[in-house]
Amino acid sequence: MKVIFMGTPDFAVPVLQGLIDSPEHEVTAVVTQPDKARGRSGKLVFTPVKELAVAHDISVYTPKRVKDPAFITTLQQIACDVIVVVAFGQILSKEILDFPQYGCINVHASLLPRWRGAAPMQWAILEGDEKTGITTMQMDEGLDTGDMLLRTEVDITPEETGESLHDKMAALGSDLLLRTLSDAQRGELQPVHQEEEQSTYAAMLGRDTGHLDLAWDAVKLERYIRGLNPWPSAFTGYQGKILKIWKAEVLDRETDKAPGTVVETAKDSFTIQTGRGCLRIFEVQLEGKKRMDAGSFLRGVRIEEGEILCM
Repeated sequence: MKVIFMGTPDFAVPVLQGLIDSPEHEVTAVVTQPDKARGRSGKLVFTPVKELAVAHDISVYTPKRVKDPAFITTLQQIACDVIVVVAFGQILSKEILDFPQYGCINVHASLLPRWRGAAPMQWAILEGDEKTGITTMQMDEGLDTGDMLLRTEVDITPEETGESLHDKMAALGSDLLLRTLSDAQRGELQPVHQEEEQSTYAAMLGRDTGHLDLAWDAVKLERYIRGLNPWPSAFTGYQGKILKIWKAEVLDRETDKAPGTVVETAKDSFTIQTGRGCLRIFEVQLEGKKRMDAGSFLRGVRIEEGEILCM
């Protein structure tokens, strides 16, 4: 097949690489988000997808608005049997959805219809799901509402972080897409309609998503610490500074202290009371400092029992 690929972040890179490596497909163009200025210098930086495309001499397009009529005209002139979309970041118009022979196929990082939207992997961890997966979908004009094509499941382990789940899922996406395209060519796909009443929405993450309310129960707090690792990260405060928490465990223990109170310090950790249960903290990062284990942190910052973490 001749493929136009639309994608932007790291998650999309293995899928694009799989298409490039496949002898059965030819990537005729890549569409990604515009370059962004980074750092104090304001230097423009390619998206991860653009970096890969440029390395393979594939034509790259970076429209500010993919729905712009002039860009749609340009797109329709590119040789194309199917458009593959992976975390692109813009909604496609009907004109784009309809023009390829096989339409637009999306690789989505959840078991649809659960977790439609921008951050499905993280929300699966935040909400305590025991499994998630990859779904390929025939795109329509809605937000992740198209018919499901193929799915593959992934267990979410008790130690799973947003980063580790991202890496597992990205590796699976490429294989599932290639299977989907092969089935499409053979006319063997059996699209399945999504049950709307089973849908949930994975809202976009922002910095404030990581602001921990220590009145939550310890189980929820620990999931946020894992699910928002590495970005946007989970944090509270200590003595007026942001304190990121990178690793913790739930203790089946209660005290009569207020949520956020330090109830114990040890050589390699410290423990706080939450709204329900206690949280033992093993890895932190104080504002302006490097990420470190709690033991190293406690050797430099003297935290006393009875102090309260808050932001």
